[in-house]
Amino acid sequence: MSSPFSSLSKIRRMPLQLQPTEKKSGPLPINIQNGNAPTDMELMTSMMQKIASLEQKVKSQAQAIQEKNKKIRDLEEQIKTLQKRTEKTPSGSTRVEELEMLCLQLQRQVWEMERFLNDYGLIWVGEDLDSLRDLESREEEERLTSRTFWKPGEAIISETPINFDLIFKNLKDLNVLAGEGVSQIKHTTGGAQLKRLDSVPITFYQNGIVMFKGPFRSYEDPSTRRCLRDIMDGFFPSELQSHYPNGVPFQVADKRDVFFQERKRPGYFPGFGQAVGRSKPSGIKETHDISGTKLTIEQFLNKLPKSLVRDGQVIDIREDLKKTLQGLDGAQSHEVVLVETPSLTALRKRLEGKQQTEGPGTNISTLRIKSEDGEKTYIVKMSFTETIGDLRQHLAQNRGEALEPYEILSTFPLRVYNDEAVSLEEYGLVPNAFLRLRKKLSPTKAGGQ
Repeated sequence: MSSPFSSLSKIRRMPLQLQPTEKKSGPLPINIQNGNAPTDMELMTSMMQKIASLEQKVKSQAQAIQEKNKKIRDLEEQIKTLQKRTEKTPSGSTRVEELEMLCLQLQRQVWEMERFLNDYGLIWVGEDLDSLRDLESREEEERLTSRTFWKPGEAIISETPINFDLIFKNLKDLNVLAGEGVSQIKHTTGGAQLKRLDSVPITFYQNGIVMFKGPFRSYEDPSTRRCLRDIMDGFFPSELQSHYPNGVPFQVADKRDVFFQERKRPGYFPGFGQAVGRSKPSGIKETHDISGTKLTIEQFLNKLPKSLVRDGQVIDIREDLKKTLQGLDGAQSHEVVLVETPSLTALRKRLEGKQQTEGPGTNISTLRIKSEDGEKTYIVKMSFTETIGDLRQHLAQNRGEALEPYEILSTFPLRVYNDEAVSLEEYGLVPNAFLRLRKKLSPTKAGGQ
């Protein structure tokens, strides 16, 4: 009988099928030799390296967070600034209303100026578009140039306010140093005499100063501010040192309650300028006369030569000029006469505000008529529909009826207006014209001419 172990030997033995184990990915153990586990020192070294790398990473992230926080603060400041600017800036509708109101004010001002010019027979022509563009371009270039270059002298002076009390006090001290009231000995041919030092007159106005006999100098002028700055610092003005190296007393006049109005050149608008939204302070006087001693007629004549030889004749300049200045030559001054007419009366009522409904386009013609001798100029305002006969009646009311017969003519083109039934508009004497009067020629003289 066989044993159980012998039956087992007959069975074919197969190897056990085991599931392969997956190797976990991870850091290899440090210094593994022959399958031995890492030591404590190796583990500690690996841990310290990881901690150092993490600390470096935390430090860089903290720095990045700090930079981002700073950028966020800057953006918040910009947002606040934009919000404040938006709050201060009026809305679109309000801005449009302000511009419309300003446009209406300017249009009314232009209308008033045109009406004023029309009253004197003038018409505003203006300038062409090209000249205006050239003027604007030149002004823009000057503005850019002034902004580009920095002028240190003007910048420093403009920041300093004008202290008039200090100026007057320092002028008194400078007068004492210059010898105010002290006389000097001047030698003459017959001996010597005492002579006081010359003084420099300086007048202070509300808007500027006048030194010597002019010209007027505004406080905004850099040279004026430089001069006043020297005085406030206690020094003699540098602009006078070349003429008065040893100094000179000042004759001070305080007229700061007077506004100096500069004289305008011929052709300027004769009235006062007005600005929108600006009012002139009350209680301020105005002047355009420069104070100071003026030359008498004799002093002026003494500056001229006694006589002048021209074309072999000796001309006494002083005597002829003296007669002219004193009005002894018998010459009559030119006179402008405003003739009273119904159109002029209606125009005055409209200007006084009694007829505000009338516009600037009223059909009124302004005629400037020179008399026969050229000594008078008649200004006649008439309607376009009035005739030459009406013009003669208006002139007769002013000149009188007992005058010699005359003709009304224009010099350019040369034309005589004899038909008294023709209106001004039919003759083309609108809206203004320049005429002259001439004694009526006799038929014989007219035929000879």
